[in-house]
Amino acid sequence: MLRTSIHEDVVCVEIVLNRQGRESSVYVYLTDGMLVDTGPQNVLSEMISFYEQNTFESVVLTHSHEDHVGTASWIEQNLEVSVYIHPYGMTICSEQAAYPLYRQVAWGVREPFNAKPLTDTFHSRSTSWKVIYTPGHADDHVVLLHEETGRLLCGDLYLTAKPKVLLSFESIPQQMNSLRLVLDYSFESIYCGHAGYIASGKNMLRQKLDYLENLSGEIIHLHQRGWSAAEINDRLFEPNHLLTKVSDGEFDTMHIVTSVLRGLAPKEG
Repeated sequence: MLRTSIHEDVVCVEIVLNRQGRESSVYVYLTDGMLVDTGPQNVLSEMISFYEQNTFESVVLTHSHEDHVGTASWIEQNLEVSVYIHPYGMTICSEQAAYPLYRQVAWGVREPFNAKPLTDTFHSRSTSWKVIYTPGHADDHVVLLHEETGRLLCGDLYLTAKPKVLLSFESIPQQMNSLRLVLDYSFESIYCGHAGYIASGKNMLRQKLDYLENLSGEIIHLHQRGWSAAEINDRLFEPNHLLTKVSDGEFDTMHIVTSVLRGLAPKEG
């Protein structure tokens, strides 16, 4: 199901997925002839209807995860529209998707497509967007900033102010660095890939950074007292997180602990 709303000249397309009675959302944004992200493959038919009713000249992908690029192949094959992504994501997108079964069930299996490389600036019809490289959630993650209007299209940089679980390949230190980098710019509202439009978005990003810094401090403090990663995890987080079971451990609170400690290791060496 698609729900649409408009904020600050941005069409916000909420893709609502219902899994065993629980709703989750993914967002696609359209502004000034630029489509940002394309949603998962398993809502292709609904997205085709949206594409046929709206015009755009370019597609910018915030990163290569399947819930953001799932219908890009259809766009490439059926519309005369170029798709752009950070250079690190180009090869990933051109190859057959390789991700665990639970994610294939959740989002569908996206088809390969060809994307062009983003540079530091992207021009939509009449707007110049600053492209900021923000790794941590994905190696090819970017956000799009229009400082004149204070809008930040932020992909999965935000998600939630207090993350309680992490993917095995994510990096807490990188996420904190990306948040610090972005917070130095002038903006107020954010358009998140899963939380949607947040008018006070800069404040929420700051809250997330504060949370991650405090959490990292606790982890490092316990580590310096001789606690193991498992002991720290048991101390700070609730056990048996549902997502950990469903994902066979790809999502886990333990990844938060080990990510922070990996970031600490070079300093100790």
